[in-house]
Amino acid sequence: MNNHNITATAITTGQQQYFTTADGVRIAWQLDGEGDKPVVVLSNSIATDYHMWDAQIAAFTPHFRVLRFDTRGNGASGSPAGDYSLNRMSLDVIELLDYLDIDRVHFMGLSLGGFIGQHLAIHAPERINKLILTATFAQLGPQEWFNNNIRNLRGPADMQAFEEMFMHNWFSEEMIAAKDPRIQPFRDMVLAMSPTGLAGSFAAVRDTDYRRTAVLITHPTLVIGGKYDTVALPAHSEYLAETIPDAQLIMLPTVHLPNVELTEDFNRIVLDFLQ
Repeated sequence: MNNHNITATAITTGQQQYFTTADGVRIAWQLDGEGDKPVVVLSNSIATDYHMWDAQIAAFTPHFRVLRFDTRGNGASGSPAGDYSLNRMSLDVIELLDYLDIDRVHFMGLSLGGFIGQHLAIHAPERINKLILTATFAQLGPQEWFNNNIRNLRGPADMQAFEEMFMHNWFSEEMIAAKDPRIQPFRDMVLAMSPTGLAGSFAAVRDTDYRRTAVLITHPTLVIGGKYDTVALPAHSEYLAETIPDAQLIMLPTVHLPNVELTEDFNRIVLDFLQ
């Protein structure tokens, strides 16, 4: 790990930068927004990079400094071999905050990023102010589905097949049929994905279960679900909202990426909650 911290207020805004974790993995990150505003961290879905949040930056930066990062195994971050864990992925976030000398943040995670948010809220509660869990779950199965995909990725991987799978998981059939221009960047993200990184990330999701511990989250929490999401089912969002004390639940008429599909509504809902 880097042996020095840098002050967040000294960062040149809007540039991709890197730091190296204690176990030697290079993590890509970017900090947008000026001044001493509160920091909100945005954490990605599996098989994406932090540009999945591009549509939020203009709306959020008048009020916050926005810290985005590529989860290990995803985007421009390193992809070590082997199974990953939510504990290690969450420690990457803590090490990044320490590197930037940032104490507490609001945290918003989508899908895999929501897993990271839950882990931080449970195991490092002193680092989180408000928590937003979007299109996510306390546990996702079945295990054999993950095991099959991991085996395929550790052989001659067909990333085009995974691209099609993710597109149909993330977007409505109407958007796909209409060749909505918002979809192409996500196709590119999946095709650029390291098979090793995707396999490790699948393992982390496979092995994670917060159904007994989500009740320990005490932060002000907003759960945002998609009514038509076939991955993070409405029942998953409802479970989190019922389990986390005093959590709020908002269901939007979207599939898995409400921040892309209904950007203006999503941005308004998040800003209303954070402010």
